[in-house]
Amino acid sequence: MSKETLEIIEGSGNVFRDLGMEDADLRQLKTLLAAEIIKILDEHELTVREAAVRTGFAAADFSRLRNVKLDRFTVDRLMTMVNKLGQDVSVQLSFRPRQEQAANAHI
Repeated sequence: MSKETLEIIEGSGNVFRDLGMEDADLRQLKTLLAAEIIKILDEHELTVREAAVRTGFAAADFSRLRNVKLDRFTVDRLMTMVNKLGQDVSVQLSFRPRQEQAANAHI
C-alpha cells in the first residue's frame, strides 16, 4: 500500500453543486423527495404495483424512482406522491449568494 497523502475537502451538502452542475439545487430537492418516497415504500413493504394502486400514479413511476431516473419528474409531482403516501411535506428555504459570485458582487 502506498502512503499517499489525501486531501480532504469539505462538501457543500449538495453533491450536485460540488460537481459543478448548473441545476444543482433542483436536482438535490428532487433527489431528497425521491429518497423519501423510496423510504416510505420500504417501510411499508409496498411493491411498485401496490404503491400505484394506493396513489393513482403508474407503477412505472415508482420503478423510475427506485432506479433514480428523475428527469421526468417535477418537484410538485414528487411532493404529490409523498402526500398520497400519507406524508406531509414541509419545506424551509434559505437564500445566499453563490460563493464564486459573492467575491465579485457590486451590489
